[in-house]
Amino acid sequence: MIAVLAIVWAWLLVLLVLPTLIVLKIALSYPADSVPPYAPMLPGLHVSTDAFALILSDPLYAQALLLSLKVAGLSTAICLLAGYPMALAIARSPERWRNLLLMLVMLPFWTGFLMRINAWIGLLQDDGWINTIIVMLGLSPLRLLYTDVAMYIGIVYTYLPFMVLPIYARLSQLDGRLLEAAADLGAPPWQVFGAVTLPLSLPGVWAGVLLVFIPAAGEFVIPELLGGPQAQLIGRMLWQEFFQNGDWPTASAIACALLALLLLLPAALLRVGRTTLSRRSS
Repeated sequence: MIAVLAIVWAWLLVLLVLPTLIVLKIALSYPADSVPPYAPMLPGLHVSTDAFALILSDPLYAQALLLSLKVAGLSTAICLLAGYPMALAIARSPERWRNLLLMLVMLPFWTGFLMRINAWIGLLQDDGWINTIIVMLGLSPLRLLYTDVAMYIGIVYTYLPFMVLPIYARLSQLDGRLLEAAADLGAPPWQVFGAVTLPLSLPGVWAGVLLVFIPAAGEFVIPELLGGPQAQLIGRMLWQEFFQNGDWPTASAIACALLALLLLLPAALLRVGRTTLSRRSS
């Protein structure tokens, strides 16, 4: 048991804690015309908080962060509204069909991420398949590519399986006798769902929300390829500071601020959810 825990803690130390400390070290360094483009923190030298002061004082970074949270929140809500019925349908389907339905949910993972996004570019462009069908129906073509709609489509399409799978895992473990008992007591199907199915599936819902919201908040590729220039999310700001401006301390400060927010916000949401569940149970 101790050996297993030691492997887990060593894994977290090497792949999570140490990289975070390296990024924090760069964020507290001074920019420099060198390779790499920052002055490393040496013993006896004062750290620099200029990068953190910049991202806290410049409204451009705050707007990008708020936009990222808005996009991540709306995308998570759409994934939840679309993914919960899918997970419920799979969980209540006959046993012989479940593996096939789960395979269809995970089928997009069998191809490369960039290939799938490029496929959406072909579908959404002005002369793509979607506009071709719209014109065949006698309607005017729509401007889809490089819009917020295209960005949301790409995010929801990419992260929907991360919502479906944990909810399905929870729903598949529910005791069917509870549903039968509620129905025998005269509860209609909608009341059975609201009083039994939904509360018992909340752990899977919370897991799906976290799995979608956290990576969507720092998403860079999808807004860059499908979104327009107005989609200045925090991931794009980080990429620009790191690669275009060569300002590693500022880019690292943005990464640290985003990491802190993504740790605090889900923790607060989980706390609120647990408090609500405890009040209902009491």
